[in-house]
Amino acid sequence: MPKLSVRNLDVRGKRVLLRVDFNVPTEERDGRTVITDDTRIRESLPTIALLRERGAKVILMAHFGRPKGAVNLKYTLRPVADHLHSLLGHPVSFSSDVVGKVPEQIIAHMQDGDVALLENVRFHAEEEANEAGFAQALASLGDVYVNDAFGAAHRGHASTAGVSKFIGQSAMGLLMEKELKYLQGELEAPAKPFLVILGGSKVSDKIGVIKSLMEKADVFLIGGAMAYTFFKALGIPTGNSRVEADKVNLAHEILGLAKAKGVRFLLPVDNLETQEISATAQPRATAENGGVTEGWEAVDIGPKTIALYQAEIAAAKTVLWNGPVGIFELAPFANGTQALAEAVAANPGTTIIGGGDSVTAVKKFGLADRMTFISTGGGASLELLEGRTLPGVAALTEV
Repeated sequence: MPKLSVRNLDVRGKRVLLRVDFNVPTEERDGRTVITDDTRIRESLPTIALLRERGAKVILMAHFGRPKGAVNLKYTLRPVADHLHSLLGHPVSFSSDVVGKVPEQIIAHMQDGDVALLENVRFHAEEEANEAGFAQALASLGDVYVNDAFGAAHRGHASTAGVSKFIGQSAMGLLMEKELKYLQGELEAPAKPFLVILGGSKVSDKIGVIKSLMEKADVFLIGGAMAYTFFKALGIPTGNSRVEADKVNLAHEILGLAKAKGVRFLLPVDNLETQEISATAQPRATAENGGVTEGWEAVDIGPKTIALYQAEIAAAKTVLWNGPVGIFELAPFANGTQALAEAVAANPGTTIIGGGDSVTAVKKFGLADRMTFISTGGGASLELLEGRTLPGVAALTEV
């Protein structure tokens, strides 16, 4: 069912409880926490700006890291509040607690257009347990609830789902709306040919996505370590490559399904193999259709596969990519992922990067702004592509 959008809310003078995804990568430098990639924070800015322009008091909720239901200042959101202040050019009040007198007093003094950020919701074990009392306490801080945290929408937690039971209206934010538009709406009836690139290490991580997209896709391009479980199923030598031995029968099933549906399911015809996983390794290309050499490990797709995959990408009108096709973090093994990223960027059709490491790769190669859409969700993207209902979406008000 269609869900209520923040665009349709009357929020002037109201307290809007806005769930965002501020679970950003950080590192310690000279005794302070530095945000190394603020993409998720920046993606929340349009919704925050819309609410401020319409005169709302914006109360932000987010999680950060895995503090395991206890206060751990290693995972405090205070540095995020400071960073958000610099991005907004407007003060951001920080509440050192999530519920109770501290946030209540801060919110009571807010003016229309003000912004406050609550401390890490995962400092309370009740958050991940979706405990009703905690969800109700969160709801008491606002008049309206907006969920813009797509990256956490697959979690049925108090701040992503439970809170909606105790508040009048629950709407999706602009980012959530955009994620659903591309990962659900655009792929409902994609322009053909529809091509899916799947990489990563495990077939088991992608089985739901493969089976769901098999109903719509014309061709799959497979790379990454998951390719070698398919090699094993076909009796192709895998050398020392990573193989999910307990998923070989599953790989057989997928290959049979593709054949039955007339979907082209392409595996690497050659590979880059190495005897050392390091930044100074000197990998070599395998022979065409020869598999991986005994004692060697495949770490990327080979040059013939790159050329084959590039041609397929160029012919597609819709491209969905989830998962790198090699260990792109190391320069000797990055060529395949970079070449495919460039091919996708050059495609004039609809190009969707479905979250996770493929997003990191596209950014690393400076191609992010040439894609139609890049998802901010990892697990949420996969579950949505599998056709599963996301608790954070299901909980929103229907229209």
